[in-house]
Amino acid sequence: MISVSEALDQLFALTTALEPETVPLLQAHGRVLASDVAATRDQPPFDGSAMDGYAVTQASPGLRLRVIGEAAAGHRFDGSVGDGDAVRIFTGAPVPAGAQRVVIQEDVERDGDWITLRETLDASSHIRPAGGDFRVGDTVSAGRLIGPNDIALMAAMNIALVPVTRRPVVALISTGDELVMPGESPGPDQIIASNTLGLHALMRDLCAEPRLLPIARDNEASLNTAFDLARGADLIVTIGGASVGDHDVVANLAPQLGFEQSFYKVAMRPGKPLMAGRFGTAMMIGLPGNPVSAMVCGHVFLAPVIRAMLGLSARPAPRLTAPLAKPLPANGSREHYMRARLTDGALLAFGSQDSSLLGILSDADALIVRPPDDGARDVGDTVDYIVIR
Repeated sequence: MISVSEALDQLFALTTALEPETVPLLQAHGRVLASDVAATRDQPPFDGSAMDGYAVTQASPGLRLRVIGEAAAGHRFDGSVGDGDAVRIFTGAPVPAGAQRVVIQEDVERDGDWITLRETLDASSHIRPAGGDFRVGDTVSAGRLIGPNDIALMAAMNIALVPVTRRPVVALISTGDELVMPGESPGPDQIIASNTLGLHALMRDLCAEPRLLPIARDNEASLNTAFDLARGADLIVTIGGASVGDHDVVANLAPQLGFEQSFYKVAMRPGKPLMAGRFGTAMMIGLPGNPVSAMVCGHVFLAPVIRAMLGLSARPAPRLTAPLAKPLPANGSREHYMRARLTDGALLAFGSQDSSLLGILSDADALIVRPPDDGARDVGDTVDYIVIR
């Protein structure tokens, strides 16, 4: 049995970053930028007016100037501005040749084709210089998760096609004779398969491409069929059957079907019977069957693996710290991930931490991380936690 950090190290060693592909800009949101992209134009592409007003060569209170034309966004004034001239200008319009500043309209009195600058005249030029935001060749660096602000920036850079890391294909296989899919009618000894659906949603949140495969029954033929259907996946995730009982089909039969094990069992609660390795060209992770155990392992192990496949840094799920809202007893010998809720800046652990209780997991927005053999903790003590919302 290995520690959580050792398990993550071995998982990262099994992980290979995926190749890039090119997608239209509007499809790049939520993807990882695979290589640098460069601006193809300056922004702004010209000296532009930051305000509505008048473009002039000079300004002083009481100065009287003749209005010789107008400039609006998308419609420049083609002439030049000389001393004694002014051009009516609007926000976003190119500043005419010769103009050194824009006098805002609030500082001007107009009479026909003439304006007089008021005593309230300010000192700002109100001109946005060409290239003030970025210039041709300025880059957006690879390795970032592309968000809405990045989409806006790349659009302004006139980047229509974006190189991104390919989405990891994740095959999800629930195992067990006791399972039926939601909407089916379970027999008296059966339950609804929930883990794969929760993990499917988690994979979509992580920008992976999950494939929900048919339930593998507790026999070699059914498991073999499931693995055949999983061909082409980058990651195969099995749920259940990873322990060592007579009916734990994955642990007993997967090695006979080609699974090469890297490790088995992790010193954690919940989630001890976890295994990983390779199945052909795919990475494979076998999760425990208890619903909460599978979902917790999804946050602790699968999420960092998917991020590494996408070319993001190979590191554990980010940890934050917060004080406890109520005491916690001493922890045992395994790292414990306790369902909790963050309320008014403090963490409140739920009273029951049974690994079958999905209702409590649904109410939780955090997992308190208790180190092995951690002593009793009092109200106000600071602990680590992982966000799971």
